[in-house]
Amino acid sequence: MLAALLTISLMTILVVDFTTSSALGYRSAANQADELRALYLARSGIAAGMALLERDAIADALNNAPGHQPYDALTDVWAVPLPPVPVGGGMVSLVIVDESRKLSINRIYNLRTGQVDTNYVQVIARLLESIGVTTDLIPVLVDWLDPDSIESPGGAEADYYLQLMPPYEPRNAPMPTIGDLRACKGVDDATFAVLSRYLSTSPETLVNPNTAPPEVLAALSPELSNSPGVVKEIIAARMSQPFMTVNDFANVPGVGQFAQKIMPLLTTRSSYFTIIGEGDFAGARRRVYASVRRNTNGSVMLLSWHED
Repeated sequence: MLAALLTISLMTILVVDFTTSSALGYRSAANQADELRALYLARSGIAAGMALLERDAIADALNNAPGHQPYDALTDVWAVPLPPVPVGGGMVSLVIVDESRKLSINRIYNLRTGQVDTNYVQVIARLLESIGVTTDLIPVLVDWLDPDSIESPGGAEADYYLQLMPPYEPRNAPMPTIGDLRACKGVDDATFAVLSRYLSTSPETLVNPNTAPPEVLAALSPELSNSPGVVKEIIAARMSQPFMTVNDFANVPGVGQFAQKIMPLLTTRSSYFTIIGEGDFAGARRRVYASVRRNTNGSVMLLSWHED
């Protein structure tokens, strides 16, 4: 009798364990399938973003209005916020970021001259001050970008980074992606989240005043940094009519007196963009980041791809 009860108990345990394992396996497989669907939805967002950039270029090419010149602004089709789109039982979200709205971090060190661009360092310093990040970061960035192993005062070279866990060496070259910034001395997650909104590693070294945030515009010169009213005038002017050329920017009230100093830093035509596609399916969410370049003929080339 006891043996029979023990046998039944063991069989019951085995059945429950098998049922539980089967249910967990089924749920795991279903989750993986949902994540895969979410990933493909996110990828479709990237494709849609590239199509929007091409569409904008085609519209500019077909615009034969007198005096019209191609430009990029927050009124363009690629820049207008889009609500999530239902696709195949899931949702697709899309964001396109103009990299020319940011300051180029790689411009701090000029590879052609082999020297630090002191004027541009001052631009970066004004930006850091306006967004609440210490300017002590500047020598750290210089050491990360320059090819030598000579530590700047307050900077960091291999001797510092090789003592970390895990150890690694500084880039000693231009940053290929903004993710490099997170590896620099003194850049924690919170600081990186702030800096990545204003700094770029794209090959474009000029700023588009049609899309740049006020903090970036103010950093372009000491005069703008000390004249918040003029920065507001710039924002109001571009909302009324985007700048077709850099000369249009110079015509904003209050800018003309120091326009010649700022204009070499500006462009009104953007070429590099980051497309962020997000897919959501049955609670599973995936995100894809793509860096792209829009060529002069309007075609869009994929440069890098990161799935999250």
